[in-house]
Amino acid sequence: MAEMPATPSPRQTLTFLRERLAAEGIRPQHDLGQNFLIDLNLLNLLADTAAVGPHDICLEVGTGTGSLTAILADRGAAVVSVELDPRMHRLAVGLLGNRPNVRLLQEDALKSKNRLHPALLDALEQVRAEHPDKCFKLVANLPYNVATPVIGNLLTLERPPQTLTATVQRELAERLVARPGTKDYGALSVWVQSQCTAGIRRILPPQVFWPRPKVFSAIVHLEFRPALRERIPDLPFFHRFVRELFLHRRKLLRAQLAAIAGRRLEKAAVDRILAGAQLDPLCRAEELGVEDLIRLGSCFRAALE
Repeated sequence: MAEMPATPSPRQTLTFLRERLAAEGIRPQHDLGQNFLIDLNLLNLLADTAAVGPHDICLEVGTGTGSLTAILADRGAAVVSVELDPRMHRLAVGLLGNRPNVRLLQEDALKSKNRLHPALLDALEQVRAEHPDKCFKLVANLPYNVATPVIGNLLTLERPPQTLTATVQRELAERLVARPGTKDYGALSVWVQSQCTAGIRRILPPQVFWPRPKVFSAIVHLEFRPALRERIPDLPFFHRFVRELFLHRRKLLRAQLAAIAGRRLEKAAVDRILAGAQLDPLCRAEELGVEDLIRLGSCFRAALE
């Protein structure tokens, strides 16, 4: 893929968006999470935070009009961008031109809540095969309605993105970085922090988007750490285990483990698991740190074998 853009980058201002969408007869759809980031400085901040350059392959979920896509491509990255709305996809194709370092997909990024779409995965694998030495990153203004499953499912991949930089709803951002014992700490917090370092880089008010959402947003930056993942002996098992453990976050740990085990384990076996993990049976999952939960998951898995 060549590195130079074929056409100038569209400037995603409020005026530009209104005029362009009106000309195409398009109105933003709330149910598709279509809230466009209209501050060019913040679009560049996304790319800056991800340190995007010619050494990267960028996945963008939610192409929109292609403004962020163009910024990423202008920096020399190979870009795979996916858009569910066929109207927005056609608009982005027209605005971006025939850029050789951009691949635009008109597809749902998700096959299901727990699985990325095979067409997206195939496109990513093709681009990664063409550029085996480039760094894979997520850089996106994520639609609110798919942000959680997109981030969660990307971290199930054998080769996940090395960084994930995105705008998300503020409440989701706070869940991603939450610490044990806080109201926002849950299964997603554990799943992300078991593999990544996570931080909130900027809080975004509603007025930097069009149409304006009713909530604040945030730019989050996650850095995948292979050494963290290596502590987890069975990644799919741990993913399921953590989700089940937090289904009833206020339930005492001993009772919740017994419920997960069902008839597979006697109560005495559950007690031995807790003893082996050096955990108090009267504590709750929401009180445990990531290291505690990895240890508990490993002990629970071994008891089931």
